Amino acid sequence: MRRSLLLTAAAAISMVLLAMLVPMAILVRSYALEDRLARAALEVQVVETVVSRYDDKGSVAVYLDQLNDDEQHTQVTVLYPDGQGVGPDPGEDALVLDARNTGRARVDDVAGGSQILVPVSRGGNSALPSQTPVIRVVVDEPGLDSVVGVAWGLLAGLALALLAGSLVVVDRLGRSFVQPIRRLAEHTQTLGQPGATVPTAVAEGPPEVQELAGAVDRLVGRIQLLLARERENVADLSHRLRTPVTALRLRVETVADPELRDRLAGDLDSLEATVDEIVREARRSEREGLDPRTDAVAVIAERVRHWAPLAEDLGRPWEVDLAGTGPLLRASRADLEALVDVLLDNVFSHTADADAVRITLSASTDRVDLVVEDAGPGLPAGLDATGRGASGAGSTGLGLSIAARTAEDAGGALVTGTSDMGGARVAVTLRTA
Repeated sequence: MRRSLLLTAAAAISMVLLAMLVPMAILVRSYALEDRLARAALEVQVVETVVSRYDDKGSVAVYLDQLNDDEQHTQVTVLYPDGQGVGPDPGEDALVLDARNTGRARVDDVAGGSQILVPVSRGGNSALPSQTPVIRVVVDEPGLDSVVGVAWGLLAGLALALLAGSLVVVDRLGRSFVQPIRRLAEHTQTLGQPGATVPTAVAEGPPEVQELAGAVDRLVGRIQLLLARERENVADLSHRLRTPVTALRLRVETVADPELRDRLAGDLDSLEATVDEIVREARRSEREGLDPRTDAVAVIAERVRHWAPLAEDLGRPWEVDLAGTGPLLRASRADLEALVDVLLDNVFSHTADADAVRITLSASTDRVDLVVEDAGPGLPAGLDATGRGASGAGSTGLGLSIAARTAEDAGGALVTGTSDMGGARVAVTLRTA
């Protein structure tokens, strides 16, 4: 924004300066030329006196030599009626003849400057044009080596100073707009960090920015209120469900058929566990927009070791290759534990006890890769195992969907395939950003 403001201001100020300074530069040049013409007019008066007084062309030539060496940017020539001239340019033209015949002085523009022609009256011969000398003074147009160059340099310096000063003022004004917006952006970024508070976003700046900051704070407060109400509603729902679940459990205990009673009791246990899990998920602080950072390698390795005794009890071949350290990932500890539990629970639930399992955990500076392979029957052909509710073994089909969502939330992905052991292969990639 500041760069755009500076460019726009520079363009506008440059146009204004050009509109002002170009006419001023032309006027300075015109004034300089008029000043030279005024000085030349004084010289003409002196030369006219000399020409009127002396008939000797040699005396006039000596005076003109002194005058033309005076570095006044003028060239003075006296043109006599007999066709002879005294000075640097003795040739005549139609303008000289017109001045001699009419007896009137004139000023004309010529190449490189201006020309003054003054006929000289000499006593009684003044009425005879054929006897009238003409004084011609050629005045050079002012160039950059004259006072015009100095004036133009001063105007250019003034323009640069005005432009620089204006840009400094525009930059300061731009900062007064940009800095509050930048602080507001930094404030909004901190809202997702652990332990973040919700102070007033921006207490200074333009009214529009303060209004935007107030809107952000109100939005954050509204979101927090909605989340708090959602957690309360879920908690209330869990308590409301416990009463009918308890009543169902009492009725199940009155069922005479032991097999049916055990099956119904198991279904009630699953329902109650599901409700408890929903309540725990709703109360987790990570669901409040915070940004968790977890040592994924440590959590995953710990969870893999947690399942190892079960594999040992079942006599299942168990091969693990776990990295020692890794980066912090944008995922909560509970999500990572649930991801590992889903993958290993699928292996134990849908493969035979004798089928081997191989778990590989590798890590780099910006990612963690977890691969779970087994020697079981593998995934059904054409099945999207990560699709929500998709299952090829009669389960709910939510496990791999939840694991895939956890991987995506951590900037990675979950990919299923066939292992070289003959069974399923599930590869999970988790990234730092």
